[in-house]
Amino acid sequence: MRWLLVVVLALVFISWLSPLLNKLGMGKLPGDLRFKLLGRDWYLPITTTLLLSFAASAASHWL
Repeated sequence: MRWLLVVVLALVFISWLSPLLNKLGMGKLPGDLRFKLLGRDWYLPITTTLLLSFAASAASHWL
């Protein structure tokens, strides 16, 4: 249950930061899903979330 909460919060946080991440090229990775449903644009940054999670885990391991 804890991991599900972490993943959901990470997806919300990354979606909030998506304009900045797009400038860095992070929102255009294979596995990042963009689609239109019910008249809204939806964005699921799955690969970006995994990559940033790995980077945060590596950074916390080294500190």
